[in-house]
Amino acid sequence: MSYFFKYSTQYLLIVFLLTGTLFAIEIDSAEHAVDVAGKQRMFTQKMLKDYAMIGMENSFGNPKEDLIKIMENFENHLEALHNYTKNKKIKISTEKIKKIWLPIKKKLKSEPRKEFVRKLQEDLELLLKESNYTTNLFAKDTGEKSGEIIDISGRQRMLSQRIAGLYMLKVWGVDNKKFEEKMKSSMKLFKDSLERLTKSDLNTVEIRELLTQVEKSFMFFEIMNRSLQTFVPALIYKKSNDILKNMNSVTKLYVAVSKK
Repeated sequence: MSYFFKYSTQYLLIVFLLTGTLFAIEIDSAEHAVDVAGKQRMFTQKMLKDYAMIGMENSFGNPKEDLIKIMENFENHLEALHNYTKNKKIKISTEKIKKIWLPIKKKLKSEPRKEFVRKLQEDLELLLKESNYTTNLFAKDTGEKSGEIIDISGRQRMLSQRIAGLYMLKVWGVDNKKFEEKMKSSMKLFKDSLERLTKSDLNTVEIRELLTQVEKSFMFFEIMNRSLQTFVPALIYKKSNDILKNMNSVTKLYVAVSKK
């Protein structure tokens, strides 16, 4: 029995018992759609991070179960986004994402192997690119300035997982100059975006406090990325999830503020 089948069966049973369904998400506004679409970008990178952790046989954070959960969420959200929108361009984009996703899903179900991870990263990059395009379309569809801020805030969630995923590949011993360039550009984009968010007119006291916490966690990313010898995947895994949690809260708060 493969590791995926073993854990997926357990997880799906638990979800069914607790919720009675695997497809419970409902999108209730254009701003909410931007938030959900933005999570899809993050999921593409979180899957890579988990895949690498499983490949290194590092069980910190239980990446096997997390990978199964993220794959289910990705499909759930994709279906919800496709059903919610009336925009023809967005529907074409979500259909394209479905086609890109199917072969990736198959790879993620197989036992992680280092020789396959470069191609997987490229495939997930393509999925990220199309998911980002879909998110931008949803943001424009709101017709509000808040849509752009929600988009940027949601992108920070993705970048936290992208940086962590690329770091895991480095620890796993997957050498690739392109990965180094992607890491550098992702770090810069995260930092620049964080500065922009701290200056937003939509910020509340709670949002400012959360962004300060994110800034502190990001410092560990910068320190670890500069290190040539010390590799601490568990710390990066934790800090990336801390940033993800806080940026998810920030994004939801931006959605709430935009509705007032």
